[in-house]
Amino acid sequence: MKEQGYKVAVVGATGAVGNQLLSVLEQRSFPVREIVLLASGRSAGRTLTFRGEEHPVQELTESSFDGVEVGLFSAGGSISAKFAPIAAQAGCVVIDNTAHFRMDPDVPLVVPEVNPQAIAGYTKKNIIANPNCSTIQMLVVLKPIHDEAKIERVVVSTYQAVSGTGKDALEEMLVQSRLMACGIEWTKEDSVERLLEGMAPYKKMATSVYPHRIAFECLPHIDVFLENDYTKEEMKMVWETGKILDPAIRVTATTVRVPSFFGHSEAVNVETEREITATRAREILNSAPGVTVLDDPKRNLYPLTALAMGAYGTFVGRIRRDESVDHGLNMWIVSDNILKGAALNAVEIAEILVDKYL
Repeated sequence: MKEQGYKVAVVGATGAVGNQLLSVLEQRSFPVREIVLLASGRSAGRTLTFRGEEHPVQELTESSFDGVEVGLFSAGGSISAKFAPIAAQAGCVVIDNTAHFRMDPDVPLVVPEVNPQAIAGYTKKNIIANPNCSTIQMLVVLKPIHDEAKIERVVVSTYQAVSGTGKDALEEMLVQSRLMACGIEWTKEDSVERLLEGMAPYKKMATSVYPHRIAFECLPHIDVFLENDYTKEEMKMVWETGKILDPAIRVTATTVRVPSFFGHSEAVNVETEREITATRAREILNSAPGVTVLDDPKRNLYPLTALAMGAYGTFVGRIRRDESVDHGLNMWIVSDNILKGAALNAVEIAEILVDKYL
């Protein structure tokens, strides 16, 4: 690690993840010698605060990476596809938050609590990929269990907040919620029939981000549908688990967008080669890096998105034996999708990178 620190670029600095990246860099005292804030031409000229000082946002161009040593990218797949190789060629090590490079065999796909050793492979392309947010939180919890009892199969259903889609999705849900709340008179005397009648005009509410209304609704549809009838988001969890943890693990996923602003939740069922009790699972997870166990049903204590918001840890609870199979466990996993699912994971990768390799 250089005593004087590093010149760091944040690409997509004005977005939700970009803002969180700046916050995490500051909170964790990352060794930044100079910060470069990059975004589209529309954002150029704005200023953002970092370590108590205002810094100008510059337009992202092909010459933006002169002297930059670490680049944190979070501006969309097409931007990464074009500019990450340019930055890498200029000598910058790119940590990319998009899906573009994740399955490239020459690009490490890293969750620091799971496969930090993979970071060493960055030299092939000077690019490291940040996994999908839903994959990250699941694997942080599954790694200690896999080490203990060898996971053979995973069945996961996700409940993902609209912030995973971006600012436009947050705005769309907020507008729809307000329209519905204002358009229906809620009284104790209303019957179910009256309630449904009152909601009828909103069944076909105009949408722009999602194919259907998201307010007060659950959409079993994240990303595009593929030829096998799974969505791309579902297959990301399959592909990425194999690359990061173990290609022998069989994974099947159903991903659902829910009307929550922040925080992804997951119901995860695992089958293991060797028996592991719920008690033992709690023991090893209590000492696992990045994991917080909240599991006391008698006190109604289990992970909630409200607890996860702004927290570095990935929360797990409802740990219990799956009584339908010989070696099975069920659990409930929650994490802040913008923080751990994107910004924190990227900064943790950068910390290992500068500590061991740069």
